[in-house]
Amino acid sequence: MDHLSVDINRIFSNAIQVMETSKYQIYEVCESARDELRALEKELEQVLQQTVQVIEEVDKLELEYRYARIRLTEVSREFNRYGEQDIKRAYEKATLTQLQLATLREQEKHLKLRRDDLQIRVRNVEKNIERAETIASQMHVVLDYLSGDMDHVTRILESAKNRQLLGLKIILAQEDERKRIAREIHDGPAQSLANIVLRTEIAERMLMKEEYPLVQTELTDLKGQVRTGIEEIRKIIFNLRPMALDDLGLIPTLRKLTQDFEEKSKIHTIFEVFGKELRLNSSMEAAIYRLVQEALSNVMKHAEATRVSVGLVFQQDNLRLSMKDNGKGFRNNPNLNSADDRTHYGLIGMYERVELIEGTIDIQSEVGRGTEINIVIPLTTT
Repeated sequence: MDHLSVDINRIFSNAIQVMETSKYQIYEVCESARDELRALEKELEQVLQQTVQVIEEVDKLELEYRYARIRLTEVSREFNRYGEQDIKRAYEKATLTQLQLATLREQEKHLKLRRDDLQIRVRNVEKNIERAETIASQMHVVLDYLSGDMDHVTRILESAKNRQLLGLKIILAQEDERKRIAREIHDGPAQSLANIVLRTEIAERMLMKEEYPLVQTELTDLKGQVRTGIEEIRKIIFNLRPMALDDLGLIPTLRKLTQDFEEKSKIHTIFEVFGKELRLNSSMEAAIYRLVQEALSNVMKHAEATRVSVGLVFQQDNLRLSMKDNGKGFRNNPNLNSADDRTHYGLIGMYERVELIEGTIDIQSEVGRGTEINIVIPLTTT
């Protein structure tokens, strides 16, 4: 056993050294990407300012060109009042203004293309930074864990106490959830609000030019964008914690979840409740909701099913949750007990969540005959 401890300590020491070196390399990549992002954002800001200036100049020249054409028409019609030189000057003025306007329009087009390209590059660099930060965060957590008491790590490995590894998984899951929320806000409401600001500026310029029909159309589009943004924010808030859980309870919230799932996935979904319904404590209801949510998500992603049923049975001391689909199933062996199977089929989150609430889970699956999940949870009422 002593030789095992020495070997494990040596392996962990080498692993820590390699990960420390890799961690600093990732930090360097992050810093380089941040420098690139700052340069792109600075260039993008300059391009946006130039675009606004060019648009203003185009508006001004369009007005001048309109007046020049009116002047040319006037002098061309009234030969008695204007001579050949007047006509020539009016023609040259209109032609020059038209040429300048065409040049500025081309410049505006080029700036908009450059703006769009920079915005795409900024988003790509942001995604690269996000990926690098995620890897660095995960490595930092693992390093902190591995750098602890080696004897303690050895005891964990020797005794195979999986529960003590759960803390690390929870930390990583929390980091992933923070990244997901930040990404949803950045790609959704933040982008919508930025676009609304630009569209508002366009509407203001239209008002100055008294182009009321166009303003009305623009405001209608803006109203639609605001509604879309509000809906995106509501979805983010709902995914964090469905408020209906606190207001209505578990059963109405699950009924709404299955209805939304059927509408979105086009998979016929049945939700049934048996026994006397009870209100559970808040954390227990949230855990059960997440279990159903994860199971339905797996059905939509992997099962290729046309029908799924969700059933809740309230008993005296237990709550039984069953979920069954008619999809393609996992494998010929119906008992999914290995960690590899759980990870491969996206079930590790369900196993961990059931373990946290001291329940039991049994998954039966067979190729071509669908999957059935049965969970038994000790009841704790409010």
